[in-house]
Amino acid sequence: MHITLKKLHRAYGSLHAVHDISLEIPSNTIYGVIGRSGAGKSTLVRLISLLERPDSGEILFNQNRVDMLDKDELIAQRRRIGMIFQNFNLFSSRSAAKNIAYPLEIAGKDTSFINKRVAELLDMVALAGRGNAPISTLSGGQKQRVAIARALANNPDILFCDEATSALDPQTTRSILDLIRELQQKMNLSVVMITHQMEVVRDACEYVAVLDNGSVVEEGKVVEVFASPKSTTTKEFLANLAPLSQPYEERTKGMVRWSNEGGNYTLRFRGNATGEPVLSRIQKRFEVEFNIRAGGVQHVGNEDVGTLICDIIGEPVEVQKAVASLRESGVLVEEDLA
Repeated sequence: MHITLKKLHRAYGSLHAVHDISLEIPSNTIYGVIGRSGAGKSTLVRLISLLERPDSGEILFNQNRVDMLDKDELIAQRRRIGMIFQNFNLFSSRSAAKNIAYPLEIAGKDTSFINKRVAELLDMVALAGRGNAPISTLSGGQKQRVAIARALANNPDILFCDEATSALDPQTTRSILDLIRELQQKMNLSVVMITHQMEVVRDACEYVAVLDNGSVVEEGKVVEVFASPKSTTTKEFLANLAPLSQPYEERTKGMVRWSNEGGNYTLRFRGNATGEPVLSRIQKRFEVEFNIRAGGVQHVGNEDVGTLICDIIGEPVEVQKAVASLRESGVLVEEDLA
């Protein structure tokens, strides 16, 4: 399902929660929407999922406008949308299987179909045999798996994940992201992932839009945004990026800072450049020294994106020559002039 947003606006009194947002969300992909608290993420997902109407603008699914549907058409379209939330939103009085069955019951499916479909979904989310388990006996990760199965019960075209991993520990977060990626590929879903965690964007999404004060300040392929961030908001997210819980060999790829002083230059390397002795070559050519303050490599999509925070020490003319040479080598150089 290809989603097109055109100049969406939604206000609550004097608060402009979503302001002039236009986006193209490709079909059959995982699209991240990231922003701080109050950036407009939750309002945007309510608009795209047709839970609210925009004050102005258009929402199109596969080039068909859906924000102006009448009541019956809106109900039918919503059944093609799945949603999972931070706090699971499960019925504590129902078992795991009965929670998954709920949307099928609402849709009027017969009992034999429901039982078969629920069994399929339990197996799909690795909870086969746990259908009769009371919700209170399940771990947080298992509850989210039940919520995912329920969201997929009616074979939706779109799955919205609204801070779906925020209540989970890092290891469980990784397993849930792995599951969502697997299901997205298996079911050819369009997944829209709302989050405030850049780690989630890095590990799950192909595209990302960065929100600030109700507007999109940056968008594009995740690997492009990581390798060449343009907005201050994105750079702040990347500066605070931490690795999720991983085996040691993966954990060492996270950003590590060993000095909070200095660091006026941020160097970003992409692909093969992450393994090249670029700084050594520059230092041999020019009268400069590099004082590394922080560094690390993030695996984004199918590429490695390296970041170094450093000082470049030397006469101004030599420093500028070194910076120019870095850029000629394909290294993105950001200078903090503060």
